[in-house]
Formats: sequence, C-alpha cells, structure tokens
Amino acid sequence: MAALKKGRNASATSKPWRSLALILIAIVALTGGMFASGHTTPRLGIDLAGGTSITLAAVPEAGQESAINKTNMDTAVSIMERRVNGLGVSEAEVQTQGDRNIIVNIPKGTNSKQAREQVGTTAKLYFRPVIATELAEGGAAPQPSATGEPSADPSGDTSGDKATDGASQEATDGSSASADPSASATTQGRAVTDALKADESPAATDKASPSPSATGGAADPDAKLQEAYAKLDCTKEDVRATAGDGAKATESTVACGQNSQGQWQKYILGPAAVDGTDVDEADAVLNTTSGAGWTVTMKFTGEGSKKFADITGQLAQKQSPQNQFAIVLDGEVVSDPYVRQALTGGNAEISGNFNQQSAQDLANMLSYGALPLTFREDSVTTVTAALGGEQLEAGLIAGAIGLALVILYLLFYYRGLSFIAIASLGVSAALTYVIMALLGPTIGFALNLPAVCGAIVAIGITADSFIVYFERVRDEIREGRSLRPSVERAWPRARRTILVSDFVSFLAAAVLFVVTVGKVQGFAFTLGLTTVLDVVVVFLFTKPLLTLMARRKFFASGHKWSGLDPKALGAKPPLRRTRRPSAPAQTKEA
Repeated sequence: MAALKKGRNASATSKPWRSLALILIAIVALTGGMFASGHTTPRLGIDLAGGTSITLAAVPEAGQESAINKTNMDTAVSIMERRVNGLGVSEAEVQTQGDRNIIVNIPKGTNSKQAREQVGTTAKLYFRPVIATELAEGGAAPQPSATGEPSADPSGDTSGDKATDGASQEATDGSSASADPSASATTQGRAVTDALKADESPAATDKASPSPSATGGAADPDAKLQEAYAKLDCTKEDVRATAGDGAKATESTVACGQNSQGQWQKYILGPAAVDGTDVDEADAVLNTTSGAGWTVTMKFTGEGSKKFADITGQLAQKQSPQNQFAIVLDGEVVSDPYVRQALTGGNAEISGNFNQQSAQDLANMLSYGALPLTFREDSVTTVTAALGGEQLEAGLIAGAIGLALVILYLLFYYRGLSFIAIASLGVSAALTYVIMALLGPTIGFALNLPAVCGAIVAIGITADSFIVYFERVRDEIREGRSLRPSVERAWPRARRTILVSDFVSFLAAAVLFVVTVGKVQGFAFTLGLTTVLDVVVVFLFTKPLLTLMARRKFFASGHKWSGLDPKALGAKPPLRRTRRPSAPAQTKEA
C-alpha cells in the first residue's frame, strides 16, 4: 500500500507542465479569437460610451385602464428589446420603472437614431387596400372629368406622384417582375367617389354603406370621409399625427405617407384586410439575381396566408391605385406596393424603392409586431461619456491603488512566493479582459461602471485564494516537513477551502444577477465571471507553478528571501517516534 500511495503521489506531481500548457493554449486561442473577431476592446455601456436615455409612459386608451398591467408591460419590454437588437444596436438596455414607465438606454452608435424612432412606436400594423391617393400638395381631392374618365392632378404634373412611386414598389411571390409606372400614372386621378364605389375588399365591413350619389351615379359611402380627405394636409405634422384617429380596423380611414422623393401623400384606405399579427416573420434581403436591389420578404401565418391571398387576388383585377395595398403602421403609410396577381403560398416579397436602411426598418417592424400598449415619450436625455469617463478614471485609480497595496503586502510578507501570486493575478487579468472583449459581440455584454467595480472586488477574491494555499504550505513546513511534500500535502485542504469560498461568492453573484435589473446585473455578472476564473487559475496555473518552483534550489533550500525559510517560520525539528518501553519482568518470565 505504501508503494502504491507513493507512486500515485509521484504521478500527480510529476506533470505540472500539462496544466500550464493547457491554460497557455486557452489564453492563446481566446486572444486569437478576439483579434479575429475585430473586437479587441470590451464594449462600453451607456455610462461610459454615452448615448440616449428615453423614458416612455404607458397611456391607457379610452375604457382600457386595466390594460396597463405587468404582463403587458413585460411584453412591451420584450418587443422593444427585439426591435433594437434587430437594428444591430449594441447593449441597449430596456427595463420597467414603476407600474407604467419603461426606461430605454441606447448607447451611442450608428443606429441609435433609428432605434429611438422605433422603440416606442406602438406598431399597430394593418394591410389596407388603397382606394384613392394623391400628393398632399395637390390640394383638394381630384374630381371626375366630364367624360367620366379619370383626370390628372390639378397641376397636370404626375412626375412626383406617389401613385407612380407606389407602382415602383411591387408585392410579388418572390419571382422577378418589372414595374409598370405608366399604368399607375394614367389612372392616378381617379375620382374619390368612383374609387369608393369600386372598392370590393372582402374585409369591407365599414359602417358607411354605399348610397347613390348625385355625381354621375357614383356611390358615396361616407361624406365625412371624403370631406376629411379633402381637408387633409399631410405637410403639417400635427395633422399627420391625428389623421385617421378613432378609425377601427373594420372601417375605411384617411392616412398620410411619404414617398421616396420625400413628398407627403394622402390616402383613402379601405378596411384592414390583413392584420400585422398575421405576419410570421420578415427580412430585408439584397436580391442580386433579379436586380431588384433591397427587398422585404414576408412569411405569413396559416390564417394570414389565406387573408393575403384573398385580398391580393381581388386587388390584382383592379386599376391603379386600387391595385395597391397600404402597409399602415400606427396610422401612417410606410409602403404602398401594387400587385399583379394573387399571392398564395404564404410568402410575399416587396420590391421597389428601398435602400438597406429602409428595407431593414420595414422588416423590423413587420417581424416584431405591435406593442400591447400605447406609449408617450416623457423625456429624452443625452448622456455624455465625460461623466462616466471621470468616474471610470477614479475607479481605475482606486483599483490600481488597491492592487499596488496587495502586491506590496505580498512582497513584504511572502517575498519569493509573491512572484507566483503576481503571475497568477496577471493570468487572471488577461483571461478576464479577453473574455469580456469576446462577450461583447457574442451575448451583447457591455462594460459599465458597476461591472468595473465587480472586477476590482475580484482582485481581493483572487488574492485570498493564493494566501489560503500559501499558508497551508507554510503550516506544513512549520510541522518539520520539507517543501516538496508540503506543497502536495497542503493542496487537498487548501483546495477544499478555496472551492467553498468561491462557491459562496459565485452563489451571491448569481442571486444578485437574478433578483436585480439594469446596471447592478453588470456588477453581479463580472463578479461571477471572475470567481469562476479564480478557480481555473488556481487549479491550472498557481498549483502547477508552485509545484515546479518547489523543485528549484532557491525555494527547496528555504532561502531567507523565498518566503519559505523554516527558521523564520518557526519550524519544529522532525519528530521521532520513541521506542516503546520494555515489558515487565514477570511478562518475560511468563
């Protein structure tokens, strides 16, 4: 048994290079991945990088005060997060505050402006058939000509007309098709009364039923709707904001939209044929094969596929602009593509005057759906990085002072052993930095001030593990043992203490991460990460390195500057077993 035990110990202590090689390979691999990803520095949070902080307040609709509840607020937070992440904004923070407020922190970045525009948008999406449309600058609604044929707009210039622009955006099943702007331009001036008469949307359950009109026998489903359309001036922001207010999905309404030339267009739209919830997913795609450029592809749900096939089949039989459907987001027309045939199969593609940003914006809205509540923008605060930078500088100075004091203590008290402790701290710092840099692009981790505090606290946790092991070794030397057996005998007891201590620290970090929100989670995450790395460094670096150093004469001989001098430690001389006393005389005789 003694030989077996001796051989096992020798096997365990003769290969410390394996552990050192393993951690070296890990550091090299992680560093290579960091440089390959192009993210050589950790992402910074809003308090360090600057950005925009938006406070949104939930506004109840008439008779729906109970809709503002925890479930709907949590749903709104989830949708906002997906929208912002869909734009590629790094480390946006969305969280509730109180019962009806949501705080959105958007770090400074290329897409922060678009994120601000989309984050609080209610995004009530409807696909409505276009009944009539014209440029907002065109004045009153177009009137029918004496022959009953549609007339052009009053200026006689249709070059900038939205109908032409709309015709260049086509909804297809994904196959290539050329636009036909001329057909749209010739029919653009259709009279509102004739357009309303021609509308046969399957979802047309408008309360205003057609009735004979005195003008050419045309139907007049709702005189108020025509009057609102005639007076609608989409060039005024306050008018656009209230256009179509109060209209239900089952009713016709008026709306405003902007064409690709930046001109405002006004519309009369039929009842909603497809709801935004009928869209399963949408993506912005660069179509290089057909030369269509940026397009938006849509995939509908099972019920949505049927609705979309029905409405596109009916629109395809009509003339422009009644062969167009408007994608209406929160009362504003964001796109009005035309269709040539029924789109079946549950998939559709919108092509036309899109650039990458506009295609991604539309796809983002279609993908993530509508917020369950309406929100009002209460405040918008621009956060500069100057204040956070000053606090970071103060924190780093404090951390540097603390680290310097720890190193001075190690040098004074442990002398030669301090080399192992300082090297272990360096390895831990390198792993922490590289992993934080990689976590930015992978899981969106951003370094904020509380996270920096967590990293500083981790210095003490890591140093504590080294001290536990060193003291165990010194205790063995005080018992009269030489260094090499002391290193191995001290490890099992030190290992137990280190694991228990780190487990308690990690458990505290995990609980803190779960029960808190916002920036405090950054502190908890960093504390948990560095605690795990402490275990890795102690097991794969500190212990093997001390095993190797114990074979060096400087440490093995107990040099007075090694920190392991038996005399300085008050070591006892080796204990010898005394000979057992001889048996009594009567025992011998017996």
